[in-house]
Amino acid sequence: MTIDDKTIDKLAKLSSLEIDESKREHLRSDLADIVSFVENLNEIDVSGVDATFTTISGGQPMREDVVDGNEALAKHIMDHAPKTADNYFIVPQIIE
Repeated sequence: MTIDDKTIDKLAKLSSLEIDESKREHLRSDLADIVSFVENLNEIDVSGVDATFTTISGGQPMREDVVDGNEALAKHIMDHAPKTADNYFIVPQIIE
């Protein structure tokens, strides 16, 4: 995969970042190194490896989904949130 200005522009838009022109060449080089490293993983023979696994014996432990009901903690969190309404967080729209 080639990292070009079009790719950098697309990544900048997706990440909502402004990339300074003076840093584009360094970023292009770093991204090319990362892609090259990841492409090396294609050379590993994984034909005998299961598609998914876990390091936890018996799978992921589950817990009961129980509401705590700690009103003081909920109020404290809402009081420190940038924007709230009716006990909900108000966040900027990210999907156009």
